[in-house]
Amino acid sequence: MRIDIITVVPELLQSPFEHSIIKRAKEKALVEIHIHNLRDYTNNKYRQVDDYQFGGGAGMVLQIEPIDKCISKLKSERNYDEIIYVTPDAPLLTQSVSNKLSLKENIIILTGHYKGVDHRVRELLITKEISIGDYVLSGGELAAAVLCDSIIRLIPGVIGDETSALTDSFQDDLLSPPVYTRPANYKGLDVPAVLLSGNFSKIDEWRHEQALKRTKDIRPDLL
Repeated sequence: MRIDIITVVPELLQSPFEHSIIKRAKEKALVEIHIHNLRDYTNNKYRQVDDYQFGGGAGMVLQIEPIDKCISKLKSERNYDEIIYVTPDAPLLTQSVSNKLSLKENIIILTGHYKGVDHRVRELLITKEISIGDYVLSGGELAAAVLCDSIIRLIPGVIGDETSALTDSFQDDLLSPPVYTRPANYKGLDVPAVLLSGNFSKIDEWRHEQALKRTKDIRPDLL
């Protein structure tokens, strides 16, 4: 998979992709991540890519021209399955969305900044819009990193035990059950006996019951 990210603050995206699982995915050549500085696509001598919004109001807006130039250049080099804009005013990211995106080959992610982007970008260039939550960040870079992480970890070969991702929260529309490790007793708190029983059918049954209970208690909207 190849992911191209368009941003006005490329420095914000350096660290998230240089550690842990994503770093290993890159080393295994399972994913390529290319970060593009939007300021490289403006003719403005001050490298400005934003302007005041028509009609007045607070907040600067990213201009359509440099965004169009960058996306057009990328599209001239390869075909893209999705051109995604990460923004608060969009459908929420879910595990199902990440599952589907993990099957794609080439993706562009556009990160917003300031007050957002000229709306014509969304009308003409974007194929999918995603929000990571009902809140506002200073820019879309961290949201893009979250989106990339949720996608990349699902690519076969990225996680050592691929079944691990299949038992994560939300994969079956339920939260995950509780998990435990050694010691079996800590300060008077015991690991549930069923997990020590070796009876895997009983363990599976217990885990499903606990997943249902936690979902009902914490996220009843998922049921």
